[in-house]
This record gives sequence, structure tokens and C-alpha cells, in this order.
Amino acid sequence: MNIKFNGDLEKIIADAAKGTMKQAASEHQKMLDSLVRRYKGRPVAEIKPVLKREWSRNGGSISDPGLTEYATLISEGTRFQVKVGR
Repeated sequence: MNIKFNGDLEKIIADAAKGTMKQAASEHQKMLDSLVRRYKGRPVAEIKPVLKREWSRNGGSISDPGLTEYATLISEGTRFQVKVGR
């Protein structure tokens, strides 16, 4: 069996994945926006376990240094902008 593609296979795969990536980025954006609203001004130590749980709920994992960095920004009230690359 031969399969022929009209065009670049890498582009075909990237285009197919783009919708899923945009949806995941949108879900993370909503999660981070919610955390900033709810936890602005709160201690980093209080935010980290909540952030880790929410990150896991969205199917991801995050390192402790990453948790600290994001929790610090959340505590400061910094809004994140989640973008899909390429």
C-alpha cells in the first residue's frame, strides 16, 4: 500500500495539531486568569499547591522552580498571556 501526500507532511501534521494546541492554550489561559483574580496578594506558599493541582487538572506537570516562578507572578497580580508557538 502506498500513501501519497499532496504537500509537506510536517505542515499537514502541524495544521492538524493547531486546533488542539489552541484549545489547550485557551484552557491554560482561563486557569491562570482565574488564579490571578483569586490569589493576587496571597503568599506564594499558599498559591503553589493550588497551581500544581490546577496545572495537573489540565493534563500537565510543572517543576517546583516553575511553580515558584508562576506563583510569585500570580501573587504579584501579573497577567499571563498563553500563546501557541509557530
